[in-house]
Amino acid sequence: MTITALMPVYGRSEVAPVRGEGCYLYDAEGHEWLDFASGIAVNSLGHGHPHLVAAIQRQAATLMHTSNLYKVPAQTALAERIVSLTFADTVFFTNSGAEAIECAVKTCRAYQYAQGHAEKFRILTFSNAFHGRTLATISATNQEKMRKGFEPLPDWFHVLPFNDLEAVAAAIDPSVGGIMVEPIQGEGGIRPATKEFLQGLRSLCDAHDLLLILDEVQCGVARTGTLFAHEQYGVTPDVMAIAKGIGGGFPVGACLATERAAAGMVVGTHGSTYGGNPLAMAACQAVLDIVAEPAFLARVRESGERLRAALEQMIPNHDDLFDSVRGVGLMLGLKLKTDSRAFVAHARSHGILTVAAGENVVRLLPPLIIEEHHIRECVDKLSAAARSFVPAEAA
Repeated sequence: MTITALMPVYGRSEVAPVRGEGCYLYDAEGHEWLDFASGIAVNSLGHGHPHLVAAIQRQAATLMHTSNLYKVPAQTALAERIVSLTFADTVFFTNSGAEAIECAVKTCRAYQYAQGHAEKFRILTFSNAFHGRTLATISATNQEKMRKGFEPLPDWFHVLPFNDLEAVAAAIDPSVGGIMVEPIQGEGGIRPATKEFLQGLRSLCDAHDLLLILDEVQCGVARTGTLFAHEQYGVTPDVMAIAKGIGGGFPVGACLATERAAAGMVVGTHGSTYGGNPLAMAACQAVLDIVAEPAFLARVRESGERLRAALEQMIPNHDDLFDSVRGVGLMLGLKLKTDSRAFVAHARSHGILTVAAGENVVRLLPPLIIEEHHIRECVDKLSAAARSFVPAEAA
């Protein structure tokens, strides 16, 4: 037998963390990395945050799981809190971002069915999007690396150019029931939607009785300096998927919807064995205790501005390698003039963890609790990595 015990679907790096503390990760030998990946925007409070750890420990010792056969008081309490903080009237809890997107898609389909328009099954999505790894969610992107080997895929989505409002208007036909978009594309290269584009999508949805679905799995939960990124666009969605940072490291997601949008989501239309379990709910409550505070959100915005300024000051020193900075808050991308994946791997040897993205972008997704010294350390480590980096084409 040649296959490994772990199914070989990941191209894993050599980093093997066994412990985390604040903004740092450590392996069994004690090697340290500044974690500016945060588990791909998951560890919003860093590692071992005392408030989050205590909440999970208390709940684990009390009750972890019962299933949705019964009432889950912690689930109701968290749903009510999320409703009070957002546009939503109702919430469905999941275990991941992909599951939250699945629920969002079903909510859209169920809405149109309930309105007597079962023919409006298709959802417009956008180039280089990333909505998850299920068969439905890879159908919603045009990224070949995710679709290859799994075609033919469901014909439920029509992929259009990102930030091209005219293309969207032209694509709306009697089969279209909704539009799904990331306000800021993560995997696609930290590409923010323009305000005109997102506001235009809202107007088109209103004009054609379509649901606007926002994927804030990566850009949501304080990552951009507001609780959700769409708040900075003056746009209100009908449905929104969240996950990653809401659990601070515990696997949990949610689908939020208005009462109107959720008209078709009645008993028996959807479900989850683990979704909304008491342990996940405790984690989310602990995260919201911290990140939903106005002072904390202001601090994220300030940290994002300082990090952006520091990166922009670094670029001229390595202008053969670095091109520009993009993004919002603490969801920043450093665009390279060469292969970003190679640089991300090289930077690990200099003690910093980042994440590669499309368009040769290095994602910087630090814990939202970073301080000034973490910003300085980040730039110092990136600069050191840049000085010794040899692009493959120059090797």
